Amino acid sequence: MIDAVALTQALVRIDTRNPPGGEADAASILADILSDAGFAIRVEAFGPGRINLVARIGGEGPATLFTGHLDTVPLGAAPWSVDPFGGEIRDGRLYGRGSTDMKAGVAAMVAAAPAEADRIRETGALVLALTGGEETGSEGAKHLVEAGGLGAIRAIVVGEPTSNRFLAGHKGALWLRGCCAGVTAHGSTPHLGENAIYKAARSVLKLESFDFGMAPHAVMGSPTLNVGTIAGGLNVNSVPDQAEFTVDIRSIPGMTHDAVRAAIARATGDDAAIEPIVDLPAVWSDPSGAVMAEMAAAFEATTGRRADAVSANYFTDASVFTPAFGGPPTLICGPGEADLAHKTDEYCETAKITESVAIYRAILAGAKAAR
Repeated sequence: MIDAVALTQALVRIDTRNPPGGEADAASILADILSDAGFAIRVEAFGPGRINLVARIGGEGPATLFTGHLDTVPLGAAPWSVDPFGGEIRDGRLYGRGSTDMKAGVAAMVAAAPAEADRIRETGALVLALTGGEETGSEGAKHLVEAGGLGAIRAIVVGEPTSNRFLAGHKGALWLRGCCAGVTAHGSTPHLGENAIYKAARSVLKLESFDFGMAPHAVMGSPTLNVGTIAGGLNVNSVPDQAEFTVDIRSIPGMTHDAVRAAIARATGDDAAIEPIVDLPAVWSDPSGAVMAEMAAAFEATTGRRADAVSANYFTDASVFTPAFGGPPTLICGPGEADLAHKTDEYCETAKITESVAIYRAILAGAKAAR
């Protein structure tokens, strides 16, 4: 039996900050474990040191897809009170960058899968897709989908941090850049130029009260918009001829990102050219569907907690995988704490890592029984 806590420590001790990513060493450890358990291994590079790991076991029919990412965000400017790559455990908390988001989830999946390997091989199929590049817009997942070869997918389980809560979906992410062009001139003769910063400022103010014109989702609520950055100009005594701002929109099911982008462009008018940075749709699975109910039953039997369907505001690789495979039922459930993701002194509770292994095993057992 693989110790998921020890495996989380091993993964935390590998620096996979993105940029640059460098997921290869982490993928190598996991590939060895899964290969020894009888999984067929496929490793795909999508850049120098950038790795996706795919492991499959079982028949040729539709598989259950378990997925998690290997990259982490940078450390931030604030000092850590622990070694961010030490994997130290204090008072039941495993500390380190990526411990909660989401190396604990990956470790739990890689511990659960071999434990169920013999029975999966006989009665079902399981694919583990462990990706790179999620933190910068699901680059690895997109590469896997474009490369193909994952086969038909029956259900998806994403091990992102939910404190082991049962999530039936999450908001989408549409990140936009507004580019504003002007005409430079000397700062003492601004009438001879065209100030790009004024254009950016006017655009941003128009977006402050932007109305999506859409009813809230019953669980996710309303879409949101945030202007995250604004920049322009090179020196104080020149009229700036270039400025830009960025917008973070979190969307809900039923929203078409192309339509939202067009509406933003109409709102800013001729002042800004609007271009996408990240475009990942919302994900939602009907909790009353047969497969979601099956996974909910496995969850409740294992944890003793109700599988009340809730959602997250953050995006996951499900934004890529779920639509690519025709919208299979998708569960987001992992041991990490969403409120600790990307923070200084990030940690994951070891008890939740152990519990998540049991949850994943129960889901796999339920998937086998349903065939």
